[in-house]
Amino acid sequence: MPRRPHPVDEVLPAGKLAVYGFQHVLAFYAGAVVVPILLAGAIGLSERELIHLINADLFTCGIASIIQAAGFWKVGVRLPLLQGVTFTAVSPMIAIGLAAGGGTDGLLVIYGSVIVAGLATFLVAPFFGRLIRFFPPVVTGSVILVIGLALLPVAAADAVGGAADPQPGNLRHLAYALGTLAVIVLVQRLFRGFLATVAVLVGLVLGTLVAWLLGDAHFDAVGESAWLGVTTPFHFGWPQFSIAAIVSMIVVMLITAVETTGDVFATAEIVDKRVGREDVARALRADGLATTIGGVLNSFPYTCFAENVGLVRLTQVKSRWVVVAAGVIMIIVGLVPKAGAVVAGIPHPVLGGAALAMFATVAVVGIQTLARVDFNDHRNVVIVGSSVGLAMFVTAQPAIATAVPGWAQIVLGSGITLGSITAIVLNIVFHHVGKGRGPAVAGTPGTGTVRLEQVNGMGREEFVATFGRLFQGPADVVAHAYDRRPFADPANLRAAFQEALFSAPAAEQRALMAAYPDLGADRVADGDEGEESARDQSCAGLTRLADADRAEFAQLAAVYRERFGIPLIVCVREAESRDRILAEGRRRLDNSPAQEHAAALIEIAKVANNRFADLVAGANPIATARSRALGRGDG
Repeated sequence: MPRRPHPVDEVLPAGKLAVYGFQHVLAFYAGAVVVPILLAGAIGLSERELIHLINADLFTCGIASIIQAAGFWKVGVRLPLLQGVTFTAVSPMIAIGLAAGGGTDGLLVIYGSVIVAGLATFLVAPFFGRLIRFFPPVVTGSVILVIGLALLPVAAADAVGGAADPQPGNLRHLAYALGTLAVIVLVQRLFRGFLATVAVLVGLVLGTLVAWLLGDAHFDAVGESAWLGVTTPFHFGWPQFSIAAIVSMIVVMLITAVETTGDVFATAEIVDKRVGREDVARALRADGLATTIGGVLNSFPYTCFAENVGLVRLTQVKSRWVVVAAGVIMIIVGLVPKAGAVVAGIPHPVLGGAALAMFATVAVVGIQTLARVDFNDHRNVVIVGSSVGLAMFVTAQPAIATAVPGWAQIVLGSGITLGSITAIVLNIVFHHVGKGRGPAVAGTPGTGTVRLEQVNGMGREEFVATFGRLFQGPADVVAHAYDRRPFADPANLRAAFQEALFSAPAAEQRALMAAYPDLGADRVADGDEGEESARDQSCAGLTRLADADRAEFAQLAAVYRERFGIPLIVCVREAESRDRILAEGRRRLDNSPAQEHAAALIEIAKVANNRFADLVAGANPIATARSRALGRGDG
């Protein structure tokens, strides 16, 4: 009997592929076309040029998605990841285009930087695992927050009629913008499932329809456009190359590489497929190749679209061939200029209302990322404050760029570029330069302190020897955690142990459970089960039990083993008393085996959290209280 393929590799019937693929296109469409619309309006392109940009974007999105999902050689991660133009590049591209004089002249400099940045991403992909330590949450969170905040003025300009002809006193423009935003909010509030994921598209359609009925939306270009049109390489002319523009775009691609890495691991978790460093490299090669193709075919930098990652989670349709089908659909749509002309007819205020929602959401994602940052460390406060402050300074006063030479105006003319570079450089200065680089994460008297940079440079055996004490018995879980390197910070390291524990095969989990000693056992009191077990159980006095209490614990342990085949595991440090432990153990006897398997894993995670706190305390006594609080928080 042939082996059934993994759900990711399953080829669904043609009808389902078409329906599910079209659903991905709908969820992606609004975000895909917004980038060329924003760019065209900002650098002064004509409606005809905008139509070509939209079709080129969709056409190249289809190619990029097929490369990522289908894969070939060492390119493409072969997961259901749909590719789209990254929002991170919008503001830098606008700055590059305007600095080059706007119009098609600016567009050619943009394409030159896109092509080179794509090639750089392709080449650096195998080594990005070594670079990712320079992009911890304090950097990525700052950059994402800056992106959202810096793009809001662009959305506001559209909301009042467009940068070319702003009319802030026009009540009808205000009504279109706020009305579109209200529709998006209402759809997300009133509906669930797929309709909620296309709330932006619904808002754009309804807002444009109302504007058309009132005579403020015009689609004359639709009738003038052809039914079939192919985007040709270098349609606007040969690309132009500027060193400052190239540097700016490479920074953008490094930031998007961090986002792609997160999307790869998120999607792998959703579809239940293990991925490693080589898979990330394959995904980044696909990003780089697609970005280079984008520069050639009159499009822009590409990355994995997080919206569609959410759609995979929502629908639980895991086949990567669905994304391939979506790519084919996008290529077909990209060959129809009339479709691009329809999108180009969306009034600026309607687009501005939708953009306000989208860009503000990007800022919220940045805030969520920064929530994982330890702001008790003042260095992180300086990094975030300086990068966001400089980015907003340039965004609020864009003319400040004229104070510096032309080669520096690309950097100082973009809040996103300046904020990104500031966050990266300050993170290196504060966390990677000088003595004691990186926070202390492990250390005990006599063994010295182990810092995060050393952990990331450890071999597997040294890593297991350092952190094997977190778990009892087999070291398989610790070895799996090693595969999740590099670690951005101690919290990320601790999370790796938790993720490795809960994602381990059931057989490994059972073997780990079997290695834990019985509560109150003589072997623990005598030290035969290890120093960590003795320390854990002594917290509730289980190593100093009277004969009657010892007999009571032994009886409970025997009944529990007979019922479930594993020892009763309780995080003693978080229990209030021996009586509470006994009562909890008796209550758990009524659980099903599956529920008790899960309960045992949770207790093991709690024990490991406390042992991790001991390691951090040994390395850095100042962190003791905070680490213990984190350990309790995961229980």
